[in-house]
Amino acid sequence: MKDLRDHQPVRIEEFNGLWARGDKESCPLDHETDCNNVISFEGGFRTRPGITLHQIGDDPNSTIPNLIRVYKYVYRNTGDGLLLLDALGNIYHSKSPTPLTPILTIATMTDFSYVSMGGRAYITPHDGSTGLENEFLYVYLGDGTPARKAAGAGPTTAPTVANGASTGTQATEAGIHIIAVAYETNTGFITKSSPKVELSAPGGDEVDITNIPVSPDSFVVKRHILSSKAIDPVDYTQNIDGYELFFVPNGTIENNTATALTLNWFDAELLESADYLNDLFEEIPAFVNLTTYHNRLVGVGEFGDPSSEETYGLISTARLSAPGQPEAIDQISGLIVVPLNGEALSNCQEYRDVLYLFKVTQTHAYNDNGDDPSSWPGVVIDQGVGASIHGIAYVLDSGGVNIEYLLVIDYSGVMMFDGAYRRPELSWKIKDFWFELDRDDFKNMQFMNDSLTQWIYINLPNRTLLVGDYTTHLDPEKIKWWKWTFDIQVTTIALIEKNKLIIGSRAELEP
Repeated sequence: MKDLRDHQPVRIEEFNGLWARGDKESCPLDHETDCNNVISFEGGFRTRPGITLHQIGDDPNSTIPNLIRVYKYVYRNTGDGLLLLDALGNIYHSKSPTPLTPILTIATMTDFSYVSMGGRAYITPHDGSTGLENEFLYVYLGDGTPARKAAGAGPTTAPTVANGASTGTQATEAGIHIIAVAYETNTGFITKSSPKVELSAPGGDEVDITNIPVSPDSFVVKRHILSSKAIDPVDYTQNIDGYELFFVPNGTIENNTATALTLNWFDAELLESADYLNDLFEEIPAFVNLTTYHNRLVGVGEFGDPSSEETYGLISTARLSAPGQPEAIDQISGLIVVPLNGEALSNCQEYRDVLYLFKVTQTHAYNDNGDDPSSWPGVVIDQGVGASIHGIAYVLDSGGVNIEYLLVIDYSGVMMFDGAYRRPELSWKIKDFWFELDRDDFKNMQFMNDSLTQWIYINLPNRTLLVGDYTTHLDPEKIKWWKWTFDIQVTTIALIEKNKLIIGSRAELEP
C-alpha cells in the first residue's frame, strides 16, 4: 500500500480522442485506442447526440428507404431541400410539390453527382467509376416536373423564305442570304440550326419567312432566325454550309407556335455569330462529377471503352460549357484532356481562381487564359495524391471551397490543400485506422465540413461515421477524431440549415 500512496496521479486536462497509430503502447495518455459514440467538450467528453427521422414532405411518416446518395439542393425560396437517390435508381426532391414521386429514374444508376446553376439542378448518373454508358446529363428545374436531358435537338426541317414587300430602303442588302432557324429551351439553351435555305435578295425588300419549324418538345419556348451576310452571286461557292450565320435583330419568335414572320435587316446589324451552335452537344454525355468554374459548368469522367483507342481517353477528359450557358458545351474546343495514366478523372473543384482536376492519385491545375478551354495551360500538382469522387469536403453553402483550403479524401489520409498538399496529413493520429479502410469503398465516402461547429464528418461503408473536432485548431496534432456507429446502414450524409447533419441509410443492415 505504501507504493500506492506514493504514486503520483497523472492529470489529464483534456481528452483528445481516438489514437490509431503504431502499437497501443504508443498511445498518449490523453487519447484512447478505442473510443466510440462520444464527443468532446472543454475538459472532458460525453455521449454523442442521438438521431431522429427527417420528415420528407408534409406527411410526418413519409420516408424514402434504401438511400444511396443525398445532396442539399436549394430551390428559390423554398428552403433547404434534398435530392435523394434510392437503391432502385430513383431520384426524389424533398421540397417538390410531390416529394415521394421521382423526378428522375434510371435503373442502372447506382450513384449520381450534381451541381446547382441558376437555381436549376444539373444531375449526372454514374456507377462510382465513370458516367454511365449511353446516359446523359440531366437538368431539373426544381419545381417538381421531371428532370429532362440537358441541351436539346435542333429543327430537322428548313423554313420557306421569299422576298416580300419593298421597304424603300437598302435594308436586307442585295445578294444571296443563307437563312436557318434555331430553337431555344426554357433553360436558355439554343440548339443547332435547322437545314439552311438560300434567298436571292434584290435589295431593299422585306424577307417573308414561312413554314418556320415548330418543336415537338414542350420545353422549347422560343425560336431564332439566323442569316448570313449578303453574298455577291459572283463569289458564291454553292456550299450552303460554308458561310457564317448570325442572329437576326428582332428575329426572335417568343413562342413555339407561330410559323410565319416578316423581317428586314442591314448586314451591319448582324453582330452576334451563331456559328458556335453547330458544334454543341445535343445530348451531353454523363459524367462522374460536376463543378463550376468562371461561370462555366464542368463535367469530368465520361465512360470510355478500355478496348477502344477512340473512346478510352474520355475517362480522362473534362468538358466545359460556355460562360453563363451550362448546357452549351462545344464538342471540339470545350474540353481539357488530362494526361492518360489508366485512371479516370474522379473530381473537380475551383479554388483561388484555378480549376483543379483530380484522379484518385493525381492532381492537375488549369488556368483560364481567356480562350477556349482546349488551349488552357495545365500543370501537374501532385502525381501521388488525388481525390475520390465525393472526397472534397462540402462547406456549408459554398461547395468545397473554404477561404484558406480544401479538405480532400486521399488513399493516404485526409489532406489539407491550399495549392499544395500539406504534410503530415490531417488524419495523422489515425493512420492505421485509415489504412485499414477498403480502397474499393472510397468511391462511396462523402465528406462534410461544418465550419460553424468546426466539425468534419466522413461516412464510412461499415455503418460508421468518422468525426473530426477541430475547435482547438485544424492541425494534425490538435484535431480530435471520433468514431460514431449506428444500428442503421449509413450510406450518405449532407448538411442542411447551415450545420444540421442528415444521415441517409439503408432500411436493413448489410452483412
